[in-house]
Amino acid sequence: MKIVANNYETKDIIRIMRECTNKTQPDFGKQIGMSGSSIQSYERGIRKYKFETLMKIAHKYNFVVIIEKNEPYSTNGK
Repeated sequence: MKIVANNYETKDIIRIMRECTNKTQPDFGKQIGMSGSSIQSYERGIRKYKFETLMKIAHKYNFVVIIEKNEPYSTNGK
């Protein structure tokens, strides 16, 4: 599965990653040393997570985080 994170709210990214693993919030959190209530807070948008948290999840569950710059659209044909 591939998603463009720009198309989602920050809170949705963690939920999508968790749902891809078929884990409950407590199980998902436990695997990265966090509580289920922390994961729930991230998914609800109550708490903001750090990039380090996103990377910890990515490493644990084999997600790839790609940062790619789109070239600006040119109207002059170049």
